[in-house]
Amino acid sequence: MFEHKTQPGWAAVEDFLTTTVVHPDAALQQAVRSAVDAGMPPIEVTPNAGKLLKLLVQLSGARRVLEIGTLAGFSSIWMAQGLPDDGRLVTCEYLAKHADIAKANVEAAGLRDKVEVRVGAALDTLAALQAEGQEPFDFVFIDADKENDVAYLEWAVRLGRPGTTVVLDNAVWEGAVLDPSMDQVNAPGIISALELLGQHPQLDATVIQTVGSKGWDGFALARVR
Repeated sequence: MFEHKTQPGWAAVEDFLTTTVVHPDAALQQAVRSAVDAGMPPIEVTPNAGKLLKLLVQLSGARRVLEIGTLAGFSSIWMAQGLPDDGRLVTCEYLAKHADIAKANVEAAGLRDKVEVRVGAALDTLAALQAEGQEPFDFVFIDADKENDVAYLEWAVRLGRPGTTVVLDNAVWEGAVLDPSMDQVNAPGIISALELLGQHPQLDATVIQTVGSKGWDGFALARVR
């Protein structure tokens, strides 16, 4: 796995902001613990990023959210907490054992009626959603295998509508976007996704750099035209 390197000051500030401003609840803290206990890689979003996703869901007025990449359900819970009472989140998880843990965490958070975890390759799940004629999604969060980022963005447009908000995580990747030899598995997909965001006629986007416990990274924020 590609190594993300943090610095003590970055992590300390993140901890301060989490305890002072973000305040993740007990269900969110348990989701992180469950991932550690299950030996999952520590690749869930940070608490401040999770809270940002929740606020973006609320600010955009989203009622239907699509998430690509579930892990233990940490970001799923954050976004579901931002949905209205009739809101719905569909999240795609490749591994059944991760999906089971995510379902348990969602249940413990009291969000079972709002969150549906679909197991299998995300590209298959996305095609199935289209075949089912699902109502367009208002908000899409992409945080999965980077090699398929371009395909995921294209599906976000296809399954969204004009005005849909799209967030693509891991858009800087320790600066590997400038030197793909740093990670020849993931960097090319991220670079191709950024190029698509800058050229796609139906996407208007920006990218924000971040630092913290997950190292030097960032996220792209886009709106479907």
